[in-house]
Amino acid sequence: MLAQRLARPSTFRTLPAFLMMAFVLPLLAGCGYNTIPTAEENARAAWSEVLNQYQRRADLIPNLVQTVKGYAAHEKDTLDAVVEARAKATQITVTPDTLKDPEALKKFQDAQAGLTSALSRLIAVSEAYPDLKANQNFLALQAQLEGTENRIAVARRDYIQAVKDYNLTLRTFPSVLWASLWFRSNQPFANFTIEEDKLQVPKVDFGTKQGG
Repeated sequence: MLAQRLARPSTFRTLPAFLMMAFVLPLLAGCGYNTIPTAEENARAAWSEVLNQYQRRADLIPNLVQTVKGYAAHEKDTLDAVVEARAKATQITVTPDTLKDPEALKKFQDAQAGLTSALSRLIAVSEAYPDLKANQNFLALQAQLEGTENRIAVARRDYIQAVKDYNLTLRTFPSVLWASLWFRSNQPFANFTIEEDKLQVPKVDFGTKQGG
């Protein structure tokens, strides 16, 4: 009996706490408690898509280089530049867990911009080789590269918007309250430097669309 009487106060103490949690949790959800983790996951997912599209482009390059080499082997400097730029771009990785480092993202962006530049020079060289431009494998690579560049541009735009949304949740009301109380370790994600790359889709034209 004594044990039962002693147990009753603790029961009465835990019941109000339970009722309080049952009341508070819906309020937290309604006030935007989930806004920060949701926005963070959206930004991470958008970055993963950026990486997927850049990897798709990198995967096309070896075949592209070999095809061009078959018709323009003496363009060694241009071909080597593409290979080297691809190697550099694939060596620099920014995972969703390191998106808080602006310097890391800047290095990644610069490496990808270097690869874009090298590819542009390779495309310009191909204009001097009509047989190359008529090659079916080359035409297929052209279509794939154009599609990939478009997907890269879309993925970058989506990431930029997702990061803006996430970063805003960390400093705007009411989500800033949750950031100060429960998400103190969350930090803004780095974003692309739009001024350096206007997010225009690179023009990939091997001359096959002109003159019919």
